Amino acid sequence: MSAEASQPKYGANYGNDRAQIEDLMARYLFAIDYFDWDAYVATFAPDGELTFASGTSKGREAIRAAVTKFAEGIGRVYHTADGKPAKLRHIILQTSIRVEGNHAWARSVWLEMANHGPNDEPKIGTYGLYEDEMVKINGQWLFSKRNVLNEFLKGRNSGPGNPVGDMDKLAAALLAGKK
Repeated sequence: MSAEASQPKYGANYGNDRAQIEDLMARYLFAIDYFDWDAYVATFAPDGELTFASGTSKGREAIRAAVTKFAEGIGRVYHTADGKPAKLRHIILQTSIRVEGNHAWARSVWLEMANHGPNDEPKIGTYGLYEDEMVKINGQWLFSKRNVLNEFLKGRNSGPGNPVGDMDKLAAALLAGKK
């Protein structure tokens, strides 16, 4: 199969959907970096699911509890030279987004940096892959599932297959179920 034949064909609304999904992803990152837990949980569907190294949480209140507990421990791991909690900033490097109706999937490479280096210089702390499923509810895209993979932790890394190919298989399975 040629590379062109394997690419998804998108409709006229793809650009708008993608812009809204990219905004959702950015709001998620700003919320976590600035400890805005109301904004953070608002990026998830009411029954949304978050999986990261600490486990899986389902529903907004469970997600809030998990990330606030996680955030409380960050200062013990990432701190400035004088012992204060470091400022963390999460960054998405590249993203592939697949949209099919009111369902979407994304695969994004992310990294996290903090002023945790010598003399409080920025230092890359962690990196990985976001495996996302999103749903459009009342015209708004929200995470239905977010799996945060950490490429450096045993059992929390991606692969061995191409993550975009895996995402396309999920979309194909949904489409096959509709036919």
